[in-house]
Amino acid sequence: MTTSASPLLPTVRPTRYDRWMARVRASPARTRRLDLWTPVAITLLAALARFVNLGSPQELVFDETYYVKDAWSQWSLGYTSNWPEGADADFAAGDPAGFLRTASFSVHPPLGRWLIAVGMWLFGPENAFGWRFSAALFGTATVLLVYLVAKTLTRSTPVAAVAGYLLAIDGLAIVLSRVALLDGFLAFFIVLTFWFVLLDRRTHLARLAERLRDRPPGMFGPVLWHRPWLVAAGAAAGAATAVKWSGLYVLAAVGLYAVVVDALARRRAGVGAWPVDAIRQGVVAFVLLVPVAVVVYLASWIGWLAGSGGHKRQSALAEPLSAFWSWVPTSLQSLWRYHESMYAFHVGLSTPHSYQSAAWQWPLLVRPTSMYWDKSGDTVEAISSIPNPLIWWGGIAAAVFLVVVFIRRRDPAAGVVLLGIGATYLPWLLYPERTIFQFYTAVMAPFLVLAIALTAREIVAGPGTSAERRVAGQRVILVFLVVVTLVSAFWYPVWAGMPVPYVFWRLHNWVPTWV
Repeated sequence: MTTSASPLLPTVRPTRYDRWMARVRASPARTRRLDLWTPVAITLLAALARFVNLGSPQELVFDETYYVKDAWSQWSLGYTSNWPEGADADFAAGDPAGFLRTASFSVHPPLGRWLIAVGMWLFGPENAFGWRFSAALFGTATVLLVYLVAKTLTRSTPVAAVAGYLLAIDGLAIVLSRVALLDGFLAFFIVLTFWFVLLDRRTHLARLAERLRDRPPGMFGPVLWHRPWLVAAGAAAGAATAVKWSGLYVLAAVGLYAVVVDALARRRAGVGAWPVDAIRQGVVAFVLLVPVAVVVYLASWIGWLAGSGGHKRQSALAEPLSAFWSWVPTSLQSLWRYHESMYAFHVGLSTPHSYQSAAWQWPLLVRPTSMYWDKSGDTVEAISSIPNPLIWWGGIAAAVFLVVVFIRRRDPAAGVVLLGIGATYLPWLLYPERTIFQFYTAVMAPFLVLAIALTAREIVAGPGTSAERRVAGQRVILVFLVVVTLVSAFWYPVWAGMPVPYVFWRLHNWVPTWV
């Protein structure tokens, strides 16, 4: 006969957080309220950080000189046009009608400019709030999407809350939501693409498992066409590409992901010829994903195609494509000529810039971009696109940690986040000579905060986590969130262009290359 002995060490008491979560989980009504109001509160916080005093400064900052004016001429004419000398000052003073009728060469597809122009149409092109409204709206929506992606990955409201909250208060995400550039729109559509792919993964794998249960064991499994979320992902990736061509890398990455996930599911289910099966289903995935992306991309050019005055709009009449392509309408041949010019510009762009930053420097945060700086007496107004340094470096460290997690146990959530980081960062390493900037990492930021959230989950509740480690992990995460919040509060005036003392601005130059 054995008797249980009393433990020599006292049992670790549940933390306040654990006790609170236990009460919430014990009540379905409380659980529903938590699941509803958490994303609402985080999205409202993101909106406050992005919309408050959005119209300041009332002048075109950094590359707004291109995108805002081009957006308005494109809205008015259907294509981007040239502007006379001194147009920036006139535009900022409330005179947006000074564009010329001669076409200008825009080096990015039109969708981002259309979205900027919608805000100008709603609130007027003569004020900066109208220029930046759409960027702020899409930036706020990106925070909500990051929450939804994290919730879909982990089914955990706390993990999703950490990811959404960090993006809501991050400087890079805030600044790219408060200036009318393209990268905030690009980030939105990329995160939307990943969310749709995750929804497709969930429904497709469930349907595949159901179909395989109804079949006797054999060499081949079913080929499934009903994948509406994959079609939606294709549309979102097409929209991302219609903002900037870097969306193509995301389209390729999620397409490969869809094929690999399906192949592994078939292998685990015992399908004999699963490699052949994966190819068959991969062809279907391509058909569902890519054509809709092409349609969405081409639709963004509707203004240029419908008119006759856009840059290179008539180029195919003088320089048609080869005779093999003679059946293609001349408008599309001209569009191809335009794309040749765009490609030549991007691969050949090597003009030096004081704020350029090679891609290898981005993880180290060597040279963030100053969007705006004005000094009057002892007062400075600045807009720096630097992220919250703790979120950025913490995200890089978390990404490295997730590589280890993925190698050790093939964690699917870690794989998705690493795929997002890879698709938005690694391609830039292929262009070491090109003039590029740190703020391009606005599309990486959503995946870095997801990496932090997943790492926090590992710290608090990873496999084999003891009660002591859980308590210590919760304390570490709480301290991290508090310190990160204080850092964001310290940096926010420099992200939002608020007037601050010169000495206060100098306190933000932690690294000499940040000036």
